[in-house]
Amino acid sequence: MKVKIINKSNNPIPKYETSLSAGMDLRAYLEGPITLHPGERKLIKTGLYIELPEGCEAQVRPRSGLAFKNGITVLNSPGTIDADYRGDLGVILINHSNKNFIVKSGDRIAQLVISKFERVEWESTEKINSTMRGSSGFGSTGSN
Repeated sequence: MKVKIINKSNNPIPKYETSLSAGMDLRAYLEGPITLHPGERKLIKTGLYIELPEGCEAQVRPRSGLAFKNGITVLNSPGTIDADYRGDLGVILINHSNKNFIVKSGDRIAQLVISKFERVEWESTEKINSTMRGSSGFGSTGSN
């Protein structure tokens, strides 16, 4: 699938790092370093603008290493970028650690996954088919 992209940053455009990667790294595009204090959240710009085909979305997801090593994650994970959005791809980062974290221009801050989706048409009804699971939820399928 071809997706149009405008790169106003001085970073390379996102790419798949391996042949089996699902996501591409997004990099911060900043005038200067930004400090994320413990518990603080900030919108980090990327300088990227995309034109997705109809029926597709872009999902902004955390980078596992950043989350594990530093407690930094994407707040609205996964963030959805709709096909009709044309603004800068921003990433809402939050610092869940107890230490300041500095974001510098060019830092890899999130992953971008492009995904196709289906639109639904609701069909109102008085009954839906039952399953073995039924209405049990929130961890009901496992014993731990």
